Amino acid sequence: MQELDLPPFDYKLTQSGSTMLIWDMLRRKQVVLTPEEWVRQHVVHYLISHRGYPKGLLSLERGLRYNQRQKRTDLVALDATGQPLLLVECKAPSVPITAAVAQQAATYNQTVGAPLLLLTNGLQHFCWRVDFAARTNERLAEVPRYE
Repeated sequence: MQELDLPPFDYKLTQSGSTMLIWDMLRRKQVVLTPEEWVRQHVVHYLISHRGYPKGLLSLERGLRYNQRQKRTDLVALDATGQPLLLVECKAPSVPITAAVAQQAATYNQTVGAPLLLLTNGLQHFCWRVDFAARTNERLAEVPRYE
């Protein structure tokens, strides 16, 4: 397990009735602040501010089809050619990162095809490099910097 220790960031919260909203700089709008969204926003800011990922190459909740079902990825970072580089699966802090969660992310990644995979609930973080040709994956000590 990687100690990512997601650093604090300058977030903007607003209240709409009984609903708390957070500003999403990628979607450029207020979104409902759920525990999973809190983790997702932290990861977005971490990747941009601490790992050098370009904001314009991050995509939230892209649709994908798997077994005739419509699914959504939490976050995908693209490389300079527009190909998937990093697939991120975010869970709420109360949801442990289990083998079932890893299997869900790996299943999504069979469609996405990203060579890097990150699973996080904001407290636990697991990152792998996936080699589709060799059908192997290597556990990484940290999220690689954007090259």
